[in-house]
Amino acid sequence: MSFPGDIFSRMFTDKSTQLLYPKEEVPSHDVEDIIQTNIFNVMLNRRSQRKFENKEVEEWKLEMIFAAADTAPTAGGFQGFEIFHVKNEGAKKKLVEAANNQPYVNAPVVLVFFMNPNRVKLNFPPETIRKFSQQDATLAAAYSQLAAHALGLSSIWIGMLDENKMKEILGTDLSPSSILCLGYPVKMLVPKPKRNLKELIHEI
Repeated sequence: MSFPGDIFSRMFTDKSTQLLYPKEEVPSHDVEDIIQTNIFNVMLNRRSQRKFENKEVEEWKLEMIFAAADTAPTAGGFQGFEIFHVKNEGAKKKLVEAANNQPYVNAPVVLVFFMNPNRVKLNFPPETIRKFSQQDATLAAAYSQLAAHALGLSSIWIGMLDENKMKEILGTDLSPSSILCLGYPVKMLVPKPKRNLKELIHEI
């Protein structure tokens, strides 16, 4: 399978030019539509969604979301983060409790972004390395969220977390940064108005 456009040739093949993402055939018209997606349109129309259809998200869309996360900028290019794709229904229900009992955490797709400062091989104090890792994980989640919207999905970002509970549930010593819940929306919501740019931007 071949993908048009240089960006997709880099996202979807490894150094041996073997298919990496996605793992299943994707209709060519779908790929073309995705390539033509305007990033500003995606950002302007994205809206947090707490109600998802009981519908499975296609594997190829998940693979593209993972590929988008893989392109996120990171400190030194070391990618100081990990993504846990939580499929186990029991674990999802436990994550609801670990996320301040927010029921929509039990979504069709649950991605937990963890910091992994051990991957950041830079000569800085530990607190700085940890900050880099947190930024890496946050950027990866943001790229994933925008990619999901471009693919016709909606999402809700969860930042209220009980770190210790999450570590226990998912069996890791890594610290969580955020949970990204994805799925097909019950209905598309209209974006809320944002701050006036004159209030947001401070020139010095």
